[in-house]
Amino acid sequence: MNTRFIKNILMAGALVVTAASCEQNLDITPKYDVVSDKVYQDFNNYKPILAKLYAGYAVTGQQGPAGRPDIGGIDEGFSNYLRQYWQAQELTTDEAVISWNDGNLRDLHDMDWTSGNEFLRALYDRIFYQVSLTNEFIRETSDDKLDSRGITGANLETARQFHAEARFLRALSYWHALDLYGNVPFVTDEDEVGFFLPEQTTRTDLFNYIVDELQKIEGQLVDARQNEYGRADKAAAWTLLTKLYLNAEVYTGEAKYDEAAAYAKKVIDAGYTLEEDYDNLFLADNNNSSEIIFAITFDGTRTTTWGGMTYLVHAPVGGSMNASEFGINGGWAGLRTTKTFVNKFEDISGTTDDRANFYTNGQELEINDLFTFTDGYAIEKWRNVTSTGEVGSDAAGDHPDTDFPMFRLADVYLMYAEAVKRGGSGDQALALQLVNDLRGRAFLDPADGQISQGQLTLDFILDERARELYWEAHRRTDLIRFNKFTSDSYVWPWKGAVKEGRGVEEYHILFPLPATDLTANPNLDQNPGYTR
Repeated sequence: MNTRFIKNILMAGALVVTAASCEQNLDITPKYDVVSDKVYQDFNNYKPILAKLYAGYAVTGQQGPAGRPDIGGIDEGFSNYLRQYWQAQELTTDEAVISWNDGNLRDLHDMDWTSGNEFLRALYDRIFYQVSLTNEFIRETSDDKLDSRGITGANLETARQFHAEARFLRALSYWHALDLYGNVPFVTDEDEVGFFLPEQTTRTDLFNYIVDELQKIEGQLVDARQNEYGRADKAAAWTLLTKLYLNAEVYTGEAKYDEAAAYAKKVIDAGYTLEEDYDNLFLADNNNSSEIIFAITFDGTRTTTWGGMTYLVHAPVGGSMNASEFGINGGWAGLRTTKTFVNKFEDISGTTDDRANFYTNGQELEINDLFTFTDGYAIEKWRNVTSTGEVGSDAAGDHPDTDFPMFRLADVYLMYAEAVKRGGSGDQALALQLVNDLRGRAFLDPADGQISQGQLTLDFILDERARELYWEAHRRTDLIRFNKFTSDSYVWPWKGAVKEGRGVEEYHILFPLPATDLTANPNLDQNPGYTR
């Protein structure tokens, strides 16, 4: 099995997408250097185009690490999909702060963002740029189109598989839109190509659409664990369905914990296994892990960007930290964490619970100044070093080989346990076993990590999700589901722009639609609480 699909094929593709920002027209037709009809006549072009769809989460343009960007209006490195998604999910919570004062970046942790925030706009643009690309690929690989081009036999079956994967990627980006922005503009491959102003869908309707899409393509995707690494299979779709159903009460007002538990169980039974060493999940050879279900893949020489994992490996390194231990040429002295997160570990040294990857030498627990890197403990989770101690492939030490595990088995274990504890149909004993399996891996003495059924409460699961999944872009969504994101009953340093933390208005559970899109499209209404 090829474990470097996107990394190997992305730069080999002869098709170069040069689409501009999608602020004013959601269903932009990607502009190719060669005419689309001719491109799709040749089946050999399909896989490089598919690779571009996957790479949209990792890279920022057609040149790398900068030059010929996909979207405009912001520094290209800042525009990276994963970088902005991670910041929206982490900098707004107790898990991360950043010492940089670029533009309106501080607003994320202060929780006082507006519709003019350029980072939230870049994320929005990235999401809908992905939607536009996937719409075009889906449109061009319909059965009618394939038939008209004489694509038959094994090529036809492969093209249909590619078609299903593109629909998964569109569903993934629409889930991000649903989770982050709520009621958003909506266009699919069934809409005509050309300029028009898309209508706004409701959060409930978008939820139902994504669920329906994933269920329709389930049978067309490759069986779990049988696709090339970095590509979606049935288990990726099941995991996304689990996430949708677990958060259904937030999205639609209707709980669907039975469904969440059922889809989580399908993933649990699919043959994935926990990585023996927790730290190996975040190293330069994590592509070898049997725990990762779906990853955004990176390569130090072939998928270069100043966002993505380049950002997540460099930005947490500063102060007295030795950059060479992280396989990089220098740290950016940006990302740290808050004492609220640190205090979720009884022993922060890592000798009891291996997941406590804190760097404390020269760092203060208290954050008196957000812009001082040594205020706040640093985190050593991400590295550009392999499990055998080798440095990644980029000799200059800029760009890591480390992949980002968007979906992994540990998350599914915890989602199953939570769904069951919330009343979903499932096995209480299995829920406890799965949580204890994670804690058994994490603790130096596995017996020390074991808990009883009585200890397995929803609050415990939320804290365990923090300990297990921190800095993996889950925290904002988790806190919202537990009604702790905006509440004054759960605060952390500098929440609400005050040192001791405070509650903020509930409307912050959604980000505002960018003012630029509202100006361009009169069909859109702003989310409640925000001005246009």
